[in-house]
Amino acid sequence: MQRPAPRRWPRFAVVGNPGNRRVTLFAEAVRAAGLPAPRVVAWADVLRAGGAVFGPEEIVRIDSPGEDAHVDRLLRGTGDPTRVEGSARWYAGFTAALAGLRGGVRLDDPDDLPVLFDKRRCHAVLDAAGVPVPDSPTSGPSAAPVRGWDDVRALMREHRMPRLFVKPAHGSSASGVLAVETGGPGRIRATTSVELTSDGLFNSLRIRRYEDERDIAAVVDALAPDGLHLERWLPKASQRGRAADLRVVVVAGRATHAVVRTSRSPLTNLHLGGTRGDLDMARQAVEAAGVRWSGLLDVCERAAACFPRTLCVGVDLLPAVDWRRAAVGEVNAFGDLLPRLTGLPGTGAEGLDTYATQVAAALGGAPARHRTGTPHA
Repeated sequence: MQRPAPRRWPRFAVVGNPGNRRVTLFAEAVRAAGLPAPRVVAWADVLRAGGAVFGPEEIVRIDSPGEDAHVDRLLRGTGDPTRVEGSARWYAGFTAALAGLRGGVRLDDPDDLPVLFDKRRCHAVLDAAGVPVPDSPTSGPSAAPVRGWDDVRALMREHRMPRLFVKPAHGSSASGVLAVETGGPGRIRATTSVELTSDGLFNSLRIRRYEDERDIAAVVDALAPDGLHLERWLPKASQRGRAADLRVVVVAGRATHAVVRTSRSPLTNLHLGGTRGDLDMARQAVEAAGVRWSGLLDVCERAAACFPRTLCVGVDLLPAVDWRRAAVGEVNAFGDLLPRLTGLPGTGAEGLDTYATQVAAALGGAPARHRTGTPHA
């Protein structure tokens, strides 16, 4: 009698920084699913070797190379991880490393990640697909480059944008972002986490406001060589007197997790002093405005559908003042770090955090609303 072949369990692998909280949380989700801990391939090793090879049976997750000073130095070329400049070099190193990954079944499409990490390209993809986004004169590869503050000023006049966001094209976590607003003659203010020093630009956890145009110009001129993206500043909804937006995680085509972010400044990032708002209150405000809550989530799903071969993205949704409409501000490749947040009702992710939901989806156990692609092999 022939014995049946032993069952082969799926095996996950993660490209990440060993010991990082993202890798740890994902590994916990894999083990909770009854599977062996994922093989962790260190970003530092990938960058030194120019790539890595995965077995055909390995399900490969690409995680953030952030929060590691050594990896940041390899990518950015500076020993200070708080330094803002160098994002273009970071992008070149990151995309080259992605091109060096071979084999495996990919949960993150290698062609999607370079687009997601270029705000100009990502904006153009969303706009072409009919996803609502803020107006931008820098969207797409054919847009005129922004060489410095003089170009920003000219585009503000040409496109009648007295309030706008100036963003490093390859930035993340609001690094280098300026929320610029003008008033009467000579009145201008930029809100940012950038600290301007005689030695350059540095990230800070404290929000600053610059009202001297010379200082604003110095920041923008220093950032411009790395590439800049400009977007019209859309008035956002508020909650309890604070500006409010949403981070919505979309897994396998479906919006599964959402958190409201509120702030007294235009930058709602939680690490910059933003706080989690009340999701039920946001849903009630949407419905009171005569709009279906599912309609707002659908905007996020439409944004994620532009990248159908990437399992998970985090969408920054900007609800309008009246809560009746919303635009997409960002689509984040690594936007799933929301510890202890469980899934939305009716999504199949109830009781699961973002990582457990992705593991289930990768194994074919999570419902998908309109996924049109498959993991990249």
